[in-house]
Order: sequence, then C-alpha cells, then structure tokens
Amino acid sequence: MSTHTNVLVIGAGPGGYIAALKAAQLGATATVIEKHHLGGTCLNYGCIPSKALLSSAELFHHAKHAAQWGVKIGSVDIDWPAVQKRKDKVITTLRGGIGSLFKGRKVTSVSGTATITGPGQVRVDDGKGGAQELTADHLIIASGSSPVRIPGWPTDPNLVCTSDEAVHWATLPKELIVVGGGVIGCEFACIMNALGVKVTLVELLPQLLATPGLDQDLGLNLAKIFSKRGMTIHCGVKVASVTADGATVTATLDNGTVLTADRLLVSVGRKPNTAGLGLESLGISLSNRGFIPADDHMATSAKGVWAIGDVNGKCLLAHAASAHGVCAVENALGHGHAFSAPIPSAVYTFPEIGAVGMTEQDAKEKGLPYSVGKFPIGFLGKALTANDTDGFMKVVRHRETNQILGVHMLGHNATEVIAAAGVMIHTKATVQDLAEAVFAHPTIGEAMKEAAEDALGMGLHLPPRKILSVTATV
Repeated sequence: MSTHTNVLVIGAGPGGYIAALKAAQLGATATVIEKHHLGGTCLNYGCIPSKALLSSAELFHHAKHAAQWGVKIGSVDIDWPAVQKRKDKVITTLRGGIGSLFKGRKVTSVSGTATITGPGQVRVDDGKGGAQELTADHLIIASGSSPVRIPGWPTDPNLVCTSDEAVHWATLPKELIVVGGGVIGCEFACIMNALGVKVTLVELLPQLLATPGLDQDLGLNLAKIFSKRGMTIHCGVKVASVTADGATVTATLDNGTVLTADRLLVSVGRKPNTAGLGLESLGISLSNRGFIPADDHMATSAKGVWAIGDVNGKCLLAHAASAHGVCAVENALGHGHAFSAPIPSAVYTFPEIGAVGMTEQDAKEKGLPYSVGKFPIGFLGKALTANDTDGFMKVVRHRETNQILGVHMLGHNATEVIAAAGVMIHTKATVQDLAEAVFAHPTIGEAMKEAAEDALGMGLHLPPRKILSVTATV
C-alpha cells in the first residue's frame, strides 16, 4: 500500500526542508525523503562545516597578530581535533533543529533513496532491502548537487579530495594544492593558509573568482591579499596531469611547472544530483549541463513537478534554494508568483566578499550607460579600529535612471553588509536613496553610502574627482 501526501519533497537540504515547512505552514500535508542527513550538503559538507572551520582559522589568524591590538597573549597553537569536534557539534545541533521544526509542523521525514516511478509516485528504498511507495499531489525535486571529480586523476581521498572530504579531514596537510580558484577553492585556501598550511592555488581562468555575479575587482584584490599572506597563485594555467605515490601528490601544469604536496583539493565546480531519480518516467529531459529545466515559478515540464535549488541550475547557493522552495510551494498550492528577487553572493574568506546585482562588466557588456562609485574600506574609522582595513565597496549605477545596478564589496563583514544592498535593489531604490540614507557611525556599512555618494560625484570623504561615467559600445 502507498501513503499519500499533498507535497512530497526529495531532498532535505536548505531548499527541500524549507519547502516542506512552507507547505505545512500553508495547511498542506508534507513529506520529505532524505537518503543521508537532514540539512543536505549545506549543513553536512558545505556552508556550515566550512564556516565553522573558517571561524577557528580566523580567530587563530588574529591571535597570532594580537600584538597589533596591543594585546600580549604569548604563543598560540591550533588544536585540529578540537576544531573538528566543535564543527561536528555545530552540525549535530542544527540537524536536531531541523528535526524539531519538522515535529512542530507535523512534517513527515522518510529516510532512504527516492526513485520516481511515475506521475506523483515515488518508491523509497531504505538500503536494507525494504521499500515503501509514496504518492503525492505535488512533487518537489530538491536533490542538490555534488562536487565535480576529474576523470583519470587519483581517487585516493587521503591524497586527492573534494570539499566533501576536506571539511572532515582528521589531520591537517603540511602542503596543499588547491585546483580551482572559485568560491570554494578560495575559502579553503584562506582557511588552510591561516592554519599554517603551505598553499598553492591553481586557476584555469585569468584571475581568481571569475564567477558570474562577482565583479572582476574582487578576485584581483583578493589575489593580492592572498599573495601577501604567502600563498602561491597560478592563474591562466591548466593542470595537465595529477599523479600520486601513496604519500604525496604531484600536479604538472601545462606551462611545465611541477607542484608537489601531501594533499590536493579539487574545487572545479558542482554537478546536479539527477542520476537514478527516475526522471524518464515523467518525460523530463535534462539541460545540456545536466540540470532539470524549471521556469520562474520553479515548475518543470511535467505537471505537478517542481525543481528547486542546485538541481535546476539557476543559482547554486543555499539561500537561493530556500527561496526557490518557498516559491515552488506557493505556486503549487495556488498562492504563488514568478521568482524575481536578486540573489546575493557571499564568499567567506577573510576579508569577506558580498555581491548582489550586476557587475561593472555586466553593465558594459549590455551597453548600459553606467557610473561607478568606489570607497576603500581602510578609510573607515570602524575598519581602522577593528584592524581590518583591506578591501573596498563598489556601487554600479545606471547613469540615466539612477537605478542601483549592483553592489560589490571586499572587506570585513561584507557578507552581513551586502544584505542592505539586496533589499534596496529588490525594492527598486535608487542610488540617490542609498546616498541619502543615514548609516550608523562608526560601522563598516558606511562604505555603501560613501560608494553611492561617489557614484553620484557627491563623496565628501574622498579627494575631489570627476565621476567615472561610461557609455559602453557593443
């Protein structure tokens, strides 16, 4: 016999569990299928464990330089097993929190591997020979993504690994090669460098963080900071081959450079988890990159089937998945609308990076008349007192409509500050509105107001200069 539910969700990551909770909030019955742990990749292998490690690394970094604050604390050392224990406690606490939320809203959680067998029909295998059939009015696919692994490279996870393994390393490497200078690669490079690991970062593209949504200035400036900290960076080169001898790993670059370390981290992107889902039973065809196509309501080509988060390929970020989950459920239950909110990006290096909206490069490529306002973080009183002076704030403005096209920040607490820019872009505030807003002093957030003023040629804490105005040609 099968069990019926109004909304059936495959995957309990930040998209799936939020979708289930939203469905229950709207009065529907909701069931979530998860083959691993509640929280998905974000909680168990991604966002949360990496930030727990980064928090320890940043504290250690500052402790080693405490004398700059006039604080004498003697020698400091890192206790890696204790760092890992703390990280594990954070994960289990948050897993329990999701379970409690499910209990409070009467969301049913089913453990096992889901296979779609037809419209509104899913079989769940428990891995022990048992199976159950579930049916639903609406099916939400939130199966997430997995790190890309390079075919032909050594498969020993003790030597060549992805972020899935790296967040749970039992020991620290002495030397680490990071292949991929995107968000994940830069975050791990920052963590490991702060903990005393010799880090070499290799990126195929001409610069770090050459990622859609991140302004070029961010990666260029972060590379300078990393280099000052002793990291070796190779951009614009390809890893031609990787070999391992059981104790060390060797990467040969296409320019002839040979790198050797005791561990190599592959961080070259993620792929959607669609294999074995049974999408053929619904007639759903994948995109050329393997994602499940979904419209702005998160609906797929199959009636009553929705795809959210990483698996639809729109934006591979946890907070995007959560927003997609709410959107999908509201549309499924007749309360919804097209999803249009801007999605901020956050990079948890130190200094942090926050970004939302168009980059300067986007505006130029679209042929928009734009101006740029910029303000150095080091000019802020709060940055000087906190001894975190690296970075800048950048505002991209449409010169004719005064629209805020984008805001990009490298600096202390950037991932917190960028939220204000996201709200202003979402509510269609103008650069004038941003420049006239009153920001508390002394704060890091003041840099956003200062950059907005600079974009209008009104800055008072910068030397007088002509506004940088550009009319792009296509």
